[in-house]
Amino acid sequence: MTPFAEKLLTWYAASGRDLPWRRTRDPYRIWLSEIILQQTRIAQGTAYWERFVERFPTVGDLAAASEDEVLLLWQGLGYYSRARNLHAAARQIVSLGAFPSTLEGIRALKGVGDYTAAAIGSFAFDIPAAVVDGNVYRVLSRIYGIDTPVGTTAAKKRFTALAQSLLPPERPGDFNQAMMDFGATACTPQNPDCPHCPFAGECVALRAGRVTSLPVKKAGPAIRERRFTYIYFRCEGMTAIHRRGAGDIWQGLWEPYLIEGAPNRLPNDGKITPIRTGVRHQLTHQTLYADLYLCETAVRPDLPPEYIWIPESALSDYALPRLIHNLLEQA
Repeated sequence: MTPFAEKLLTWYAASGRDLPWRRTRDPYRIWLSEIILQQTRIAQGTAYWERFVERFPTVGDLAAASEDEVLLLWQGLGYYSRARNLHAAARQIVSLGAFPSTLEGIRALKGVGDYTAAAIGSFAFDIPAAVVDGNVYRVLSRIYGIDTPVGTTAAKKRFTALAQSLLPPERPGDFNQAMMDFGATACTPQNPDCPHCPFAGECVALRAGRVTSLPVKKAGPAIRERRFTYIYFRCEGMTAIHRRGAGDIWQGLWEPYLIEGAPNRLPNDGKITPIRTGVRHQLTHQTLYADLYLCETAVRPDLPPEYIWIPESALSDYALPRLIHNLLEQA
């Protein structure tokens, strides 16, 4: 075992987090946690993991569910492609007859990349594959003084090779968990705990005064701005919604009548009341500005064929984007 691994695992034994999916070797529950925790904080993700395990205790239960059921349970987590991929992968696993136990087999599941495959493989099957995520980039770039911009092919190759060389093959799962915990709780993006760091004596970034400048980040794509105007129709206890299509945000989720861009005019079929206007909603690469109007009418307006009318009381049975959920709370 390398000196790096020894120090890290000693720190982990004293400071590692106690998380429910670490108390099992069930690959289904481990996989579920990894998908949920992509782009999600531990505190929020834990509650969702518990709800999924309760609602779908086995991968067969998840595979047998409808996509709407899965999206509804996922509601509020965002990045809904994760939920659709989770559902598709569950059906893959059922068709295979068992959860795949090789790195290649796990990697072949829908929505599973190199990081997730290494995590599941090491935690559930002791496969000696190092994980490389934002936490690992940060820890290794600081300790070893690596300034290759993360997000590049060169960085992925370099950091993966380094992490793999440090991983003890006899304890791959513990090492990977320790790396993630150390980056998340000690070697944090802001205000890392350098005074108590077991690597303080050898950290290149600390010695050179570069802790705040490492890792070097690749410039991200430009942020796109969009304007959404929603009309919530209310007609004799019914309202109109439609499911968003493929190729855009919130695929498969439901929303009220939408006018994208600057509206030329609002419907004049009934009483129009502004509910909320100028609401800003930030996505990873998009900034949305949304308005919501209530239109109370005695006659259903003519809407495009993709819109359906449902009882207002049934709206909670449909998976809605977080923005829509927040807007409709005021309606």
